Amino acid sequence: MWIQKTINLTAKRRGFHLITDEIEQHIPELRELHIGLIHLFIQHTSASLTLNENADPTVRSDMEAHFNHFVPACASYYQHTYEGDDDMPAHIKSSLLGSSVSIPISKGRMALGTWQGIYLGEHRDHGGSRRVVVTIQGE
Repeated sequence: MWIQKTINLTAKRRGFHLITDEIEQHIPELRELHIGLIHLFIQHTSASLTLNENADPTVRSDMEAHFNHFVPACASYYQHTYEGDDDMPAHIKSSLLGSSVSIPISKGRMALGTWQGIYLGEHRDHGGSRRVVVTIQGE
């Protein structure tokens, strides 16, 4: 069985956000599958998807702090600044973290580790709602 749909995530402030539950709410079909694979692809160049710890919220704030230090806003060498100081850094962060994640499906659930969750990296000050294409293959 193949399923594909596009979902709209609720708008988030800049930072790293745990979105596992929000994703699961949009894909009730997942419960029907014994084995498979889910692929999530974000259709934006200034936000990212990644997997990381789902328990301690300081991980998310530390991720934001590190990436802001690692990829600073207002660098003098940025030429792509038409949409604001956060635009080019958002593109760089998105490329570093990636636009997709693939997760195995086992017994009707995503086979995430005990402390793993799906993160949205919102790298713009005002990114708005984000679209994610969900593709599921399984039986």
